[in-house]
Amino acid sequence: MDENTLNNLRKNYQKGELLESKVNPNPFKQFDKWFEEALSSNIYEPNAMILATAADNRPSARVVLLKGFDENGFKFYTNYNSRKGKEISINPNAALLFYWMELERQIRIEGRIEKLSKEESLEYFNSRPLDSRYGALASSQSEIIPDREYLEKKFSELKEKYGDNPPMPDNWGGFILKPVLFEFWQGRPNRLHDRIVYEKKESNWNIYRLSP
Repeated sequence: MDENTLNNLRKNYQKGELLESKVNPNPFKQFDKWFEEALSSNIYEPNAMILATAADNRPSARVVLLKGFDENGFKFYTNYNSRKGKEISINPNAALLFYWMELERQIRIEGRIEKLSKEESLEYFNSRPLDSRYGALASSQSEIIPDREYLEKKFSELKEKYGDNPPMPDNWGGFILKPVLFEFWQGRPNRLHDRIVYEKKESNWNIYRLSP
């Protein structure tokens, strides 16, 4: 592609503003406010978030789905033996990114990840659609497999074996990211974007603005 074509892909953001006088002093409540606005805007999968992890000086990122949040942190579920699962076990420091293009907003969240209890993971696993449970059981996530047929055959064999009651895999479950930093970004005209940061210091959240 012509470099000039990329350079000309520009948009002047003008759908909102983010001022210190209007943000909630609690970053979880500010997140909840923006998340509710994303839900009411009919954004496709507003709970989709980029999860960035790193181990051995090699960062990696992928999209996962937020499955719960409160003032303890942000929850998602995965195979513990996947690349992200292995990287988290080596280095629990990670970051999340929500990007809601329709609202010209993004939220960055940094923190440490911990495993959820097996009981909580099982409760969520059993709430999933049946075929999604079989998908988790059939997939040795991030491992090399010979072809698509191998995966579909394994899926079918497991359904025949377990019927309507597949077990939760031992290597599958939930994580929670416990934040130490939030950055709320609102696009503004002329690239003079609003960036408001909440940084945790002991039990308090310090709020400050960053230059765009």
